[in-house]
Amino acid sequence: MKKLLAASAMMLMASVGGAWAKDAYKIGFIYPTLNNPFFVDQSKGADKAAAEKNATMIHLSGDNQVSKQVQQMEDLIAQGVDAIVVQAVDTAGIVSAVKEANAAGIPVFTTGERIQGAEVVTAIFFDNIESGELGGRWISDNLEGGNVLELVGILGTETARQKSEGFQKGLKEGKNGAKFNLVASQPAEYDRTKAVQVTENVLQANDIAVVYAANDEMALGAARAVEEAGLTGKVAIIGNDGTSDAIEAVKKGTMAATIATPGYLQGFIAVETALHHLGDGKVPAVIPEQSTPITKENVEQADAVLHGTEPDQRYWRALYDK
Repeated sequence: MKKLLAASAMMLMASVGGAWAKDAYKIGFIYPTLNNPFFVDQSKGADKAAAEKNATMIHLSGDNQVSKQVQQMEDLIAQGVDAIVVQAVDTAGIVSAVKEANAAGIPVFTTGERIQGAEVVTAIFFDNIESGELGGRWISDNLEGGNVLELVGILGTETARQKSEGFQKGLKEGKNGAKFNLVASQPAEYDRTKAVQVTENVLQANDIAVVYAANDEMALGAARAVEEAGLTGKVAIIGNDGTSDAIEAVKKGTMAATIATPGYLQGFIAVETALHHLGDGKVPAVIPEQSTPITKENVEQADAVLHGTEPDQRYWRALYDK
């Protein structure tokens, strides 16, 4: 009788816990590109969350083409994945594919960009206005003034518009706001090489004191252009993301700061949230993430900020099962 009860208990545990133990849980993650360190970090965070629950990840690069992301989502639907995470290149262009996933009963989660017009279980994103504002305010509160070059991302996207809006607000409202003059706001499409070219052109025509870039790849490109112009130490460069290359640049002094919006944590949160949902847990419609300036004063603690997934660091879990 005891053996029978033990066997029954094991069967019950398997049926209740099977969602977490099941090898078949397969999650597709579609990125704008995997040629950007931010999204590479995002994929590593996703892998860690998946490994904790014995899930399998499929990582796909959209190569900054929404048409490719749509095809990738359709492929994942055909494969019968259990959930899809997508950071859309174009939030409007991806809607039809998200609706296809909805119709197939596959839950969709988004990072970075919010999607309207289709069902998304949870949107995981940083407040881009706040992130940009932190950068602008840090400049205004910590630097003396001068001409500013702003490197924005891809014109027309929600992220680029919001970060720029926040940056200009923070720059103006900070302590030394009246001492700064925004002489150029130029797109460099989140690309290091393009940022080098844009920065070189602006430096030739203007005496620049500060460069703010909406991501670290552009900030690192600006740092290269500044170095080649012999201006390292004379032009302060502030980025956004907290990538490993940017952290090293802050340590070396070639960048003054980066506003850490950790891709690693974003990927981890997205996949952990998807798995919690698949395990019949309740998840919120929105998970707002935290941005933190990394400067020479706190750069030695950067790893904890960028990769902190210890149980007591998982602030987003307070939003589960409400």
